[in-house]
Amino acid sequence: MNELDLGQIDAGLAASLNDGLEQVEKLLRGSLDSEYPFVTEASRHLVDAGGKRFRPLLVLLASHFGDPLADGVVPAAVVVELTHLATLYHDDVMDEAELRRGAPSANARWDNTVAILTGDFLFSRASELLADLGPEAVRIQAQTFGRLVVGQIKETLGPSDNADPVEHYLAVVADKTGSLIATSGRFGALMSGASSEVVDVMTTYGEQIGVAFQLADDVLDVSSESRESGKTPGTDLREGVRTLPVLHALRSTDPADAELQDLLRGDLADDVRHARALELLRASDAMRRSRADLQRHADAAREVLLPLPVGAARSSLESLCDAVISRVG
Repeated sequence: MNELDLGQIDAGLAASLNDGLEQVEKLLRGSLDSEYPFVTEASRHLVDAGGKRFRPLLVLLASHFGDPLADGVVPAAVVVELTHLATLYHDDVMDEAELRRGAPSANARWDNTVAILTGDFLFSRASELLADLGPEAVRIQAQTFGRLVVGQIKETLGPSDNADPVEHYLAVVADKTGSLIATSGRFGALMSGASSEVVDVMTTYGEQIGVAFQLADDVLDVSSESRESGKTPGTDLREGVRTLPVLHALRSTDPADAELQDLLRGDLADDVRHARALELLRASDAMRRSRADLQRHADAAREVLLPLPVGAARSSLESLCDAVISRVG
């Protein structure tokens, strides 16, 4: 079905999710067709590179608290995946990334202009599907897109002088990652006709689990010994990206962290300095603090599920909370 661990999933739910994901994939690829072959090729570049399809999966799971066969469920799942993919094209340009999902990024394969315009094309296809889902869906998507942009601006500008860098970072993650995953849960419940209470639960759950997944990626970038999602461990560190473990290390008042802080404030392009920084960061209390933040968001996601009816769909959502923790060991 999907490489995400949903635990011992009910056979009926598994079959339904498999069928739904197949429909999502078909509509997703069809949505990227263009009369201009190059546009189709560029648009399918990241689709062909793979991916977890986590956001569509969450739409489908949330739909099981209503009617999972409702007409708007699959198109809504495709909308969130198109939106996600579009942001990846733009992110790679801003980050000057060379790889995405283990393959050359669109900007590396072609150029920045092609990557930006391709992302815009995906946004346009998402909007076309949204038009058939009604004004409420359009409003939700517009609000989500606003948070995605604001999150990117916050990240670009960095925290203000009087702001806590860790809290600023968590707010950026909530906007850039949590918002679209929250909308995935919201769309699935809304399009299936679930109650307003379920819609609210799935929205909050999506935001919390979305933040947790990003924080798990932050921890893995430091702790992993093997390649994760096409990235070499310590990639963010080498590129000077201040993820959660780095921010916790920089705010430390422990004299034992002085060498690490000196390295983190300098250029880590040098292999020796990078290796030493990675070694010290892995052994630092910053990793414990980062794991604690991750656990807090995973626990919050689990807790918000309590009002939902006990059953296969809720159990699978709870298993995702376990999976995000097990990712980091």
